[in-house]
Amino acid sequence: MICNCGHHAAADPELGGEPVTLSRPAVALHGRLICRNAADMMTALDLLPAHVTASRAEPGCLLFRIEQSDNPMEWSLAEIFADAAAFTAHQTRTAASLWGQLSRDMGRDFHRHEVQPRIRPESPADGAALDALLGDGREGRILQRLREDGDLAHSLIAHLEGHAVGHVALSPMQAARPALALGLLTVHPALRGRGLARALINAAVAVAGPLPVVGMGQQRLFAACGFHQAALVPDVDGAVPMIHGTLPAGSAIRHARAFSGL
Repeated sequence: MICNCGHHAAADPELGGEPVTLSRPAVALHGRLICRNAADMMTALDLLPAHVTASRAEPGCLLFRIEQSDNPMEWSLAEIFADAAAFTAHQTRTAASLWGQLSRDMGRDFHRHEVQPRIRPESPADGAALDALLGDGREGRILQRLREDGDLAHSLIAHLEGHAVGHVALSPMQAARPALALGLLTVHPALRGRGLARALINAAVAVAGPLPVVGMGQQRLFAACGFHQAALVPDVDGAVPMIHGTLPAGSAIRHARAFSGL
């Protein structure tokens, strides 16, 4: 479905999962924009598309959705920003914009609250938000190939009120005994450095159960999650394998086919 301001509505996401406490919480805003008359409604129809585009382009904006409701004089709004500073920057930009100036007398019934991520298995409803998070670069292509090849053992997302802001995936690894590779790890740029990557790695280790988990690079990050440098023979030149669990020293390891040639 496409609303009047050009937004593509998605399926309702799942909201559950294990909570994560970031060093700084995100900020969410929900509510209604209420037009007083037909002139207000026409202003909203004319100016909201540009306002939505500008808001989504802000570096601290994680979600910005506004849709005209069944009552054409009302618009429902959902916003999530990386932290209070990002939300303040959004308010400042909005106030100085043409939309902010011409909509200042419209009714606003908003609720602002802090929000923390949760981590859960990926669901079909996460598709659009996950695509936006990963983009069309290497990680997105690898994830798609893992799916096609049947090599996606576990795919977890970190979400804020259902909107994906982090992702980690485990895939089977050829080794001396069964093992999993933690080859995909993504956190939204506006949330990095707050502990979400560590939480995703720890969640991946938990779902792996007794199987060893091997990661490459980011040695300090993996070490902070209980990994140690492993005496293994990797399939990536110059890579330093980090492992949670054990594999026989000197074992050759090989990632799933999706990682080759990308």
